[in-house]
Amino acid sequence: MSEIPTVQHWVNGAPAAGTSTRTAPVFNPARGVAEKNVLMASTADVDTVVAAAKAALPAWRDMSIAKRQNIMFNFRELLHKRTPELAAILTNEHGKVLSDAAGEIARGLEVVEYACSMPTLMKGDYSENVSTGVDVYSLKQPVGVVGIISPFNFPAMVPLWFFPLAIAAGNTVVLKPSEKDPSAANFMAQMLKDAGLPDGVFNVVHGDKEAV
Repeated sequence: MSEIPTVQHWVNGAPAAGTSTRTAPVFNPARGVAEKNVLMASTADVDTVVAAAKAALPAWRDMSIAKRQNIMFNFRELLHKRTPELAAILTNEHGKVLSDAAGEIARGLEVVEYACSMPTLMKGDYSENVSTGVDVYSLKQPVGVVGIISPFNFPAMVPLWFFPLAIAAGNTVVLKPSEKDPSAANFMAQMLKDAGLPDGVFNVVHGDKEAV
């Protein structure tokens, strides 16, 4: 019997093993058997992933909104094209039928499309003479490294509700998906890289309560 594959973390644009040797089984609910293992990050592994996101922040934050928008457009096209592949991953690890999985991705795709309008969403405001000799203005700026902890029931939709907006706004991201269905996160990470996202802007760390 051949050894089953292990889902690794995604750090700096590539799979990464980390230092922890703990793993957990990833079951195919339709068959009731473990078809993969997933790495379970230690605290040190999480620190490494966060450091990678922090190191990538300055260059990404300073990149023009137009260039960030173009990468998000590329990701939108890839996600639309590869929806059947991602839906199959969801069905294999979560158990929902393919049509439901595709519907989940479609709801996430709506947010990706919304993130493509980030140049408009990032505009600030300026109000002149709101009081005698007083002008008021607001700026919208990246906040830094964003952490996302997503649940088992929507392994694609919930991350897609958050990371496209965070990334398009100039933040970097660390995603911790459920260890029950982890592969969708890595699949989307690869698509982001294929779309032109710089290494370290989007990272995935797998694990249980220790990673959380």
